[in-house]
Amino acid sequence: MSSKMTGLNITPVRRSDLDELVKLIRELADFEKLLDQAVVTRELLEVALFAERPVAEAVLARVDADIVGFALYMYNFSTFVGRPGLYLEDLYVRTQHRGLGYGDALLRHLARLAVERGCGRMEWAVLNWNQRAIDFYRKLGARPMNEWTVFRLDGDSLKAVGSG
Repeated sequence: MSSKMTGLNITPVRRSDLDELVKLIRELADFEKLLDQAVVTRELLEVALFAERPVAEAVLARVDADIVGFALYMYNFSTFVGRPGLYLEDLYVRTQHRGLGYGDALLRHLARLAVERGCGRMEWAVLNWNQRAIDFYRKLGARPMNEWTVFRLDGDSLKAVGSG
């Protein structure tokens, strides 16, 4: 599926794109001041995106031959709505390409996919300090879910709970 924005093409990630996707993810991690946590590899992405039952999907935004950004997403399920939801894990536009509408185009592309695939909603998280992103999302009509707190188990905590 292509975007209507002139020169912009949004397409699913292919195996041949995985090295570039790793670079983009590391750029995002650096921007979010989380580079020390970015342990993703081409091999991990290949399993996640191209296994018999993929656990995630990703798209790249290209302008001509330049990759300007990506979005990686998966599906969750709402027991209250009784339908799947599209969960946007990451949306990133390279610094030199920001402010040109590419982030908007990526988000709208995913919203169309969510509608086409029968999703009841689309959700994502944003870092509290990223006011530019917060303002962008609010402008589109997204609303913060302030009454919810995200919890996480990982590393040793995850192992401890999983073995108990």
